[in-house]
Amino acid sequence: MSAPLYQLKAEFFKTLGHPVRIRVLELLSEREHAVSEMLPEVGVEPAHLSQQLAVLRRANLVITRREGSAVYYSLTNPQVAELLRVARSILSGVLAGQAELLADLRAAAPEGQPPT
Repeated sequence: MSAPLYQLKAEFFKTLGHPVRIRVLELLSEREHAVSEMLPEVGVEPAHLSQQLAVLRRANLVITRREGSAVYYSLTNPQVAELLRVARSILSGVLAGQAELLADLRAAAPEGQPPT
C-alpha cells in the first residue's frame, strides 16, 4: 500500500528543511554548478556539502554529471526553482505583515516606553 499524498509531501518538505540544501537549490536554480563553485557560496566544509548533496540526489531533486575530476550538479526539474520563488514571495508577504505590525506597536507605545 502506498503512502498518502500528504505524507509524501511532508517527506518532500523535510528534504527541503535544511538551510544548506535550500542554498544549493537556489544556486542550481540559476545554472549548473560544480561542487568547487558551490563551496564558497554555501560556506560549509566539503564533507558537509557532500552529505547535503547526497540527500538531494536521493530525493531526485538534483542530478550529476562528471567532467574530468569535476562533478557538476543541476536541478532535475525547473519547477524546483519556481517553488523557491513562490516560497520567497510568501515569506516576503509574511515579513511585510510583521513589519507593519511592529510599526503599529511602536506607534501605539506611550512616549518614553519601549513597545512590549
